[in-house]
Amino acid sequence: MSSVLVLNASYEPLHITSLRRAVVLLLKEKAELVEAAEARLRAEQVSFPVPLVIRLLKYVPLPHSLSRGPTRRWILARDNYQCQYCGMVPPRNDLTLDHVVPRSQGGQHTWENLVACCRRCNSRKGGRSPQEANLTLLRRPFRPRYAALVAFAEAGTPEVWRKYLDFDTSLAA
Repeated sequence: MSSVLVLNASYEPLHITSLRRAVVLLLKEKAELVEAAEARLRAEQVSFPVPLVIRLLKYVPLPHSLSRGPTRRWILARDNYQCQYCGMVPPRNDLTLDHVVPRSQGGQHTWENLVACCRRCNSRKGGRSPQEANLTLLRRPFRPRYAALVAFAEAGTPEVWRKYLDFDTSLAA
């Protein structure tokens, strides 16, 4: 069964739900259809498009704090499985995490100091800062909003969801 992205009334990503639950929310008029697939769901006397993204009609308050620390999986997903130095998208097992400010120089294990990095660039950088290694970050690392983390839990995030997940590109380098 496919998954559906649920947006808050303010168009912020809220969570991912099953197709069945999304249809129930639509039928009970608790949500509206935002994006749909070309395929259709059919019943005896009704037919409507398969929902990909729905929006709740009533606002649901979100927690303001993000208490979850960075993990390899979430850092790689945030960086779209792309080396943040050379832009290459290697196989996932060839990606490493890099501390932008090395731990040996006081760098912390935080969202704002970790990036996805290919093995080649990680070796080239070593225990130096990007400037010392003559490397430039494609995008400055950032702490994603709570709602964006929800999408990381779903393997193979559909392309149609990307515009709603809105990874904070205003923080880009």
